Parts: sequence; structure tokens; C-alpha cells
Amino acid sequence: MTNAPLSIKLDGETDLTVTRYFHAPPALVYRAHTDPELVQRWMLGPPGWSMPVCEMDVRPGGAFRHEYSDGAGAGFTIVGEYLALEPDRRIVHVERMLIPDPTPDNNIDTRFEPDGSGTRMVLRMSLPDAGTRKAMLETGMAEGMEASYANLDALDVAELES
Repeated sequence: MTNAPLSIKLDGETDLTVTRYFHAPPALVYRAHTDPELVQRWMLGPPGWSMPVCEMDVRPGGAFRHEYSDGAGAGFTIVGEYLALEPDRRIVHVERMLIPDPTPDNNIDTRFEPDGSGTRMVLRMSLPDAGTRKAMLETGMAEGMEASYANLDALDVAELES
């Protein structure tokens, strides 16, 4: 299978599903989502952005904090909690952006499915209302997610295994 950019499908008034293929097996893609050192290397959004703070307590009930910077004084923070984890298969969490006040909860269920020699990731977001979903999509979320996922796909499998 060839690398394809992510696809987004709107579901009902409040949900959306993001699908993306990765060239690494599910165990390694899962690890890339749960190891703070790896997350800090690829989950950067558009070019020029960095994640100077990446705190993750990856367990049910554990919290996370990702602080982003564009290097020119702008930035934002995403915080949340892990609700359920199935190693190598699934992550369920809730997140909020602090800009500076918290956005409404975004409930996210991410699944990592074997697909040939790689992984098909299916990420379902559930937002509280249609306006929140519309505002989130208008931030350039899809472009930032694809830029980050391209960074992940660019990591060598050996880097994900170590």
C-alpha cells in the first residue's frame, strides 16, 4: 500500500472520523502515540512548530500536556486525560485546547488496525455540538494533523523500535 494523506469524514452533527495509513506495524504506531520522547519528535503540526513540553502519564486516568510553539512567540497547549488503553490496538482519551481558556471536551477513540505490512489508524472525534466541530475544522486542524502524521511516517521503523 502507498502512503496516502489522511481523510476526514463528518459523522452526524458533532463527530468526525480521521483515517490514515502508516508504513509501520500497529505496535510501533501505538508506541509512537504513547512514548513522550517519540511524540515530541513527530506531533508538531505545521512546519516551523515545536513541542517544547510533552508530559504524558499514559494509563487510564493519567493526564497529558502538550505545549506547542511556533518559535516566534505564538503557541497553544493541549491537555487531557487517558480513559482507556489497549496496548498496540486502541487509545481513548479526552482533550481540550487552552487558547487561553479551555475549549469544550473533544472525546477521541483511536484504533490501530493491521493493514498489509502497515497500520490503518481510525480516529473518531466526538464534540459537544456542531459549532465546536466547525470551529475546530476551521483552525487548519486537518493540515496540522497531516503534517504531523507525515513526520511520523518519516521516522525509520528502527527509531520506533528502540
